[in-house]
Amino acid sequence: MLFAEVAAASADIASASARLAKTGRIAALLSRVAAHGDARLVAVTASWLSGELPQRQIGVGWAALRSLPPPATTPTLTIADVDARFTRIGEVSGKGSRTVRAELVRDLFETASDTEQTFLRRLLSGELRQGALAGVMSDAVAEATGIPAAEVRRAAMLAGALPTVAAAALTAGRPALAEFRLRAGRPVGPMLAQTATGITDALQRLGGTAVFEAKLDGARVQIHRAGSAVSVYTRSLDDVTARLPEVVAATLALPATDLIADAEAIALRPDGRPHRFQVTAARFGRKHPGDLEPLSVFFFDLLHLDGEDLLDLPTRDRLTALDTLVPGAQRVDRLVTADTAAAQQFLDRTLAAGHEGVMAKSLSAPYEAGRRGAGWLKVKPVHTLDLVVLAVEWGSGRRTGTLSNIHLGARDPATGGFVMLGKTFKGMTDAMLEWQTRRFTDLADGSTEGYVVRLRPEQVVEIAFDGVQGSTRYPGGLALRFARVVRYRDDKSPVEADTVDTVRALYERGG
Repeated sequence: MLFAEVAAASADIASASARLAKTGRIAALLSRVAAHGDARLVAVTASWLSGELPQRQIGVGWAALRSLPPPATTPTLTIADVDARFTRIGEVSGKGSRTVRAELVRDLFETASDTEQTFLRRLLSGELRQGALAGVMSDAVAEATGIPAAEVRRAAMLAGALPTVAAAALTAGRPALAEFRLRAGRPVGPMLAQTATGITDALQRLGGTAVFEAKLDGARVQIHRAGSAVSVYTRSLDDVTARLPEVVAATLALPATDLIADAEAIALRPDGRPHRFQVTAARFGRKHPGDLEPLSVFFFDLLHLDGEDLLDLPTRDRLTALDTLVPGAQRVDRLVTADTAAAQQFLDRTLAAGHEGVMAKSLSAPYEAGRRGAGWLKVKPVHTLDLVVLAVEWGSGRRTGTLSNIHLGARDPATGGFVMLGKTFKGMTDAMLEWQTRRFTDLADGSTEGYVVRLRPEQVVEIAFDGVQGSTRYPGGLALRFARVVRYRDDKSPVEADTVDTVRALYERGG
């Protein structure tokens, strides 16, 4: 089946404003792909339309997509061909790999038509925001197969991957979904949290009493044990077992035969305070730990224990099971309270210990795997900086025709210029997008025809972010974590923007 059909469907989905229209277009395409009888192609198509690659990361970022060859006049690529090319690109390694990878990317784009190039660029750059998220995709699979949407969502939750469920449903029907059960060794989508503005807001939203847990500045892991076999997965469900032998050893020491647990892996200093997040993250990027800092593991939820699924039990029961199994020194600190002052003190102590904040959880909530449930709320301080917009990228999906993703710069007193700290498209309202498209068109330092529009550094923007991390991607060696727009500051000039020295100080403090 031609890849052009997927690219055309993506464009249609992006232009459709109604959820039903998006669902119908996806369902029609998946049905056409499934008619060829290849379950792999169904899964690949579902992944692409959700803005993901089955191969995860293949080493192609926005820099590799800045200069593309002219498009082909006639579509010839197939879905299988593009999938295979992505795999080949991702497998390139060793000396000269960057050059080889660039050649493979160029070969792919030379073979792609204009519509296909647009889809490929947005998919590879992470800019494919067209509204085909999990909820819409689940409904599309249900529409294409006649299977109730609730069954599709449940299977996707237990499989940890909606594309896999889509492939099974469209090629093998409803009975195939019964095969997706909670099973040690097969990761499931982690439950995610919504955001609360503070302790009072969290208690009110959770009914007056909540369990507060320290939100450690580490990396979340999902741990599976089946007898003597332990598997460890990241939040994105990548297998990192070989990289975390300490987590494996701690799990094998527990008095259980089979389990699935949620935990946090973190590198700690001798005084018990966390190392910078990058120290923990380095362990996940290295195939073998070598001489890197050892990790500690702290458990905070239990999904399965010795043949019994705990997913649907309330939080209080899952925590009781966890406390029976895991020693206190290996559990995340927690406090159950309805007292605002006590909860605030717990938050203050957690922050003083160098961690991110707290999680507030409903005592009666089940574990909603793969969903951002209302039963979990995160409470943490928000940093803000006044930065300067250095460039902006044309939007895609529902933002097509607007200048959307902004490049952020801090003032450098030493040079009189600006140091880029990252990019963001988050926090922008429709009205803001309309305004900034006009504003940045006026500020363009040259042509506005390219994907990236360079700007005169005149517009100040207030940015909220969760922290500062080291980065090899940007010349200043720093990047903002989870940056989002608060407001544009027309009352400030670029000379009043925050400096890179301020950002560096935040980094040094662990902010």
